[in-house]
Amino acid sequence: MSRFIWYNYISFLTIIKDFEMTKKFKFNDIILVVFVVIMIAGIGYYFYTVYNRVRGSRHLDVIEINNYQGQNLSSINDFRENSIKGPQYINQENYQLNIKGLVQNPKSFGYDEVINGFASQKKVVKLNCVEGWSVTILWQGILLRDLFDQVKPTSQANTVIFRAVDGYSTSFPLSYFYDNDIIMAYKMNDAVIPPETGFPFVLVAESKWGYKWIKWISEIEFSNDQSFEGYWEKRGYSDTGDLNQPFLK
Repeated sequence: MSRFIWYNYISFLTIIKDFEMTKKFKFNDIILVVFVVIMIAGIGYYFYTVYNRVRGSRHLDVIEINNYQGQNLSSINDFRENSIKGPQYINQENYQLNIKGLVQNPKSFGYDEVINGFASQKKVVKLNCVEGWSVTILWQGILLRDLFDQVKPTSQANTVIFRAVDGYSTSFPLSYFYDNDIIMAYKMNDAVIPPETGFPFVLVAESKWGYKWIKWISEIEFSNDQSFEGYWEKRGYSDTGDLNQPFLK
């Protein structure tokens, strides 16, 4: 791409040289040529930086499926950006999922330890946002109760608090994860979850409103504080987030 910009620069010098030799151009023509060359160079540089950013992102798959076992799927691009601080770009190599609180074995897991250390599950689940839009996605991830069994919650634990790198948080009763096959996803539509929609992990909170589907998960805490309120819960949203109930308290 840098060669592309250099080529346009050389072309510009050639045009100016020709102008000086032929005197066929007016001053306004020179301004127009300069403007066009600057625009081309700027656009080239933009796509060059975007290309390098995507190429350098080891965790970004660009191909997704649109049908699974006869069921049509939404696209990853159908998600709308409504996070509290914008997309988070997490370094896969340095990432740690910290699990703490009322557990016998507090642990930290790297990204590869999570996706390779537990059985994988796939399921199609629809996310319903309180803003009125929805997406139907094939999610792939690990059963959270498998992860929980490794850290062994104590008998006092009754609440699971999730936190994200952007400061977002939400919570659930511990029983929710043992009564249902709830997964923490690392793929959507057979593509690694992109940063814009939650890499490295998204909680697939089935039967819950979209604000309970926490993205960019960085910490899981086991607690006995059943009154804990997450980011939106503190702002008047339902603590349970059940789809069959109004999302406002």
